Amino acid sequence: MTLKLTCPNCGPRYTTEFWFGGEPVPRATPAAPGVDALRADFERVWLRTNVAGVQSERWFHHAGCRRWLVTERDTRTNVFHGHG
Repeated sequence: MTLKLTCPNCGPRYTTEFWFGGEPVPRATPAAPGVDALRADFERVWLRTNVAGVQSERWFHHAGCRRWLVTERDTRTNVFHGHG
């Protein structure tokens, strides 16, 4: 099943034109003393919330305008709710 995502620049496109960028996460900050910096970085990059419901996601339009967009998708139904 292929999903459709609306790019603000290119219009409706299949998600095969996009690369999934994951959930938006804050930029890394230097680790506090006594904190394992490598583990903290691993958790920030690879461990996601992955809620059952609507969550914000980043998508990169590699086959189109080559821009990032943030959208909301319901992970239970795969319906996109917003683009911006």
